[in-house]
Amino acid sequence: MKHRPEGIPAAQLSDEDLTREVDQLHMTRHDAFLHGTRDAFDTHTARMLSLEYEYLRRFAAVIGPDPRRTRAGSRQAAEAGRVSS
Repeated sequence: MKHRPEGIPAAQLSDEDLTREVDQLHMTRHDAFLHGTRDAFDTHTARMLSLEYEYLRRFAAVIGPDPRRTRAGSRQAAEAGRVSS
């Protein structure tokens, strides 16, 4: 098997493997940032972006911003809280 320090290309991963890889990278991000070398952090960042862009490409139809995380949604929630009080 060929050694791939950058990992299997994101486009070649199954949906299940892609999801698992994204989850794992998100769990290790803070440690790579605080305790990794510059090269390790750069490699982590490149891999994370590659996987995230592939995830967005594949699952664009089922993901999107939570309305509460947008300005319009926050305003609407604030208005609803004032009206119901």
